[in-house]
Amino acid sequence: MSKIIAFPQMGNYSIPINYFLRHTVHSKIMDSPKITSKTIELGNKYSPEFVCTPFKYTLGTMIECLQKGANVVVQAGGGCRYGYYSELQEEILKELGYQFTMVNFVTEGKTKFKKIKQEFLKIEPHPNIFKLLYYGFITRYMIRYMDSLDDYVRQNIGFEVEKGTFEKEMKKILNQFQKVTTFRELKLTYKRGFKNLKKIKINKPIDRLKVGIIGELYTTMEPFSNYFLEKQLAEFHIEVKRFTNVEYLLFQKGKKIKTYLKHVKEYIQYKMGADAADNIARAKYLCQNNYDGIIHIKSSFCTPEIGAMPIINKVCHDYNVPVIFFSFDANTSETGIKTRLEAFYDMIEMRKKNETMLSRS
Repeated sequence: MSKIIAFPQMGNYSIPINYFLRHTVHSKIMDSPKITSKTIELGNKYSPEFVCTPFKYTLGTMIECLQKGANVVVQAGGGCRYGYYSELQEEILKELGYQFTMVNFVTEGKTKFKKIKQEFLKIEPHPNIFKLLYYGFITRYMIRYMDSLDDYVRQNIGFEVEKGTFEKEMKKILNQFQKVTTFRELKLTYKRGFKNLKKIKINKPIDRLKVGIIGELYTTMEPFSNYFLEKQLAEFHIEVKRFTNVEYLLFQKGKKIKTYLKHVKEYIQYKMGADAADNIARAKYLCQNNYDGIIHIKSSFCTPEIGAMPIINKVCHDYNVPVIFFSFDANTSETGIKTRLEAFYDMIEMRKKNETMLSRS
């Protein structure tokens, strides 16, 4: 039987994963289905109560992929207890009667080269080493370029003169990324795309509102899981700063954690698991760099972020910067989130106006 490979969705990162697999394995790659209410319903139905929301979302996606004919499922979650969940997801799916191979690139919550090699051989028993290295290199830079473009859009989309222009241009760039065959072509596509993004007309006032988003990685990076929070902020004409992306998680986190701990030594002395220490340091950075507010988002039952929340609250209190905490799960009310976000916006807008008036008087 020929292999049909599928993997869970997380933002636009299915694009580089799909690209890498298409060029390195001789199997069919299934496009990751977008997360919908049906995905959540399936994941919630078959997940244990105690697990975090990303477990439920990814389990629901796996079920949908298996129902569509996938027989190999790739999982690569890690950094917290989610890194241990693959075995449980595999057990649940096999109890439901699905026949498939689970490829898990994480062991004991960590990614190790030996484990990656062992698991990759399940997909491609006779890999071409040159192709792995070459397309791995291109994929690595595709992720970097995607994150760079996203950062620029995030900071400016709320001020576009013609609504929808940034989104339209980003779709075009991402489609072009999927068609490149060389690193040179990828780099030229990125530079040309960035140039086109900078040509988009924006009306960005000097006294604009600036908000930082911190929190648990999956809920931060998968728009459906946070009810497209960044889009809502753009509608309020807010400049958004978000730290978490795959470039950071894969290639920067290990180098930065010691610096982060030193930066917040008055609040914590040790790592707290997952991105908890990172987010405490990010909260302090945002406070020190004149951001008008901080939004902390996480999935329900995310233990590291639950531990970080009171410390983040203390940091924001010390610097007199407003912070709001959102927790998301399958039963979270979207209306409730929007209502609280609107109230937060009204509050930081009023503070900004008062500060501006005081500075002029």
